[in-house]
Amino acid sequence: LAQALLETELYEGHCLLMLDEPTNHLDVEMIEWLEQYLSTQKTTLLMVTHDRYFLDEVCNEIIEMDQERIYIHQGDYAHYLEQKAHRQDVNQSEWLKDKNIYRRELEWMRKQPRARTTKSRSRQDAFRDIEDRVKLQKQELDIQLQVKMTRLGGKVLEMKKVYKSFGDKVLLRGFDYTFKRGERIGIVGKNGVGKSTFLRIALQLMEPDSGKINHGETVVFGHFSQEGLQYKEDKRVIEFVKDHAEFFPLADGTKLSASKFLERFAFTSEQQYTYLSLLSGGEKRRLQLLSILFRNPNFLVLDEPTNDLDLQTLQLLEEFLLDYQGCILLVSHDRYFMDKLVDHLFVFEGDGHIRDFPGNYSQYRQAVQQEEKKNEQPLQSADKKTEEAQTSVSLIPAVKLSFKERRELESLETDIPALHKEKETLE
Repeated sequence: LAQALLETELYEGHCLLMLDEPTNHLDVEMIEWLEQYLSTQKTTLLMVTHDRYFLDEVCNEIIEMDQERIYIHQGDYAHYLEQKAHRQDVNQSEWLKDKNIYRRELEWMRKQPRARTTKSRSRQDAFRDIEDRVKLQKQELDIQLQVKMTRLGGKVLEMKKVYKSFGDKVLLRGFDYTFKRGERIGIVGKNGVGKSTFLRIALQLMEPDSGKINHGETVVFGHFSQEGLQYKEDKRVIEFVKDHAEFFPLADGTKLSASKFLERFAFTSEQQYTYLSLLSGGEKRRLQLLSILFRNPNFLVLDEPTNDLDLQTLQLLEEFLLDYQGCILLVSHDRYFMDKLVDHLFVFEGDGHIRDFPGNYSQYRQAVQQEEKKNEQPLQSADKKTEEAQTSVSLIPAVKLSFKERRELESLETDIPALHKEKETLE
């Protein structure tokens, strides 16, 4: 990324900058810097990204690829969503009309022609065209899944006076918190301050230097790590999911088959029989997430779940998590995703200090900006006082020295060493 930005500086005004998911693995502070940098450059930018706030700040045109077609939208991400919703409404209306025509024409096709007559060739061709359109058109999937999960008891997760460091680098300095039922906590901070380590300690996958970690008896954790999809042998997607369970239990007592569950998260019936090794990076991340949800956890621990996910999958995941009744502990650099899902933040400020902030990321940024303004005011007032003092000094009229006084002033430089020697002799 640094090399690409350097080249844009060298060839300013004559450069096409192409970025493929530039925000992946960057911390939030770096993403905000990159936003500001790119929005002020005069370089032509072609970018693939799933970061919606980044899109809003940097881009003024969005190209959408959907079902082998390309749609161009002038404007930001919010405008794109409006245009896409309108297009889907129109397509749905046309699909319903086509479906009614298809039903009537199908009856006509099944009828035997009258004696000594043949069916219209043009009408048969038109039927085949409309049949193709009806079969191609896909209805929007209903992704509302009320998960059936073990009820959380009064005790969820306790972390008491937890310390952790690696050599001289301190990550946790006496962290103390008791998690409550239904909490949705986001974790933000620079890369390398210990966010992933914190999650591993909370899950008891890593021992702290000191302190206690207590899990409630009814807690079932679902851990989405940055390590990616783990599998011992190459299997088909449907086989991999069925290894966990054949059916996904819902809150209303019904069950969803593994195949139907995969369809809800954009794995078509054809994709379900693809081997794991042939999946793209984004599809593997999506399958990793599904395999965790399929175990019905009541406490989700998600470490950068949005990396490599496309916007469609992100929206599906958001809708699922908004209806989720369990606890969520989330590390993410996706500010839009964070704002939508969490109502509480742990801000890793470095050197083991963690700030407990009640609110989402946008509210936190507003609070930080207000604090910075308050800190700037005393400095500005101090600068103002200094300027006033300098002004008052400059207003004092200069005193004109006499000839004798000027001679005295000039001789001081030669007199001072002699006076120092006299002082030492007297002492």
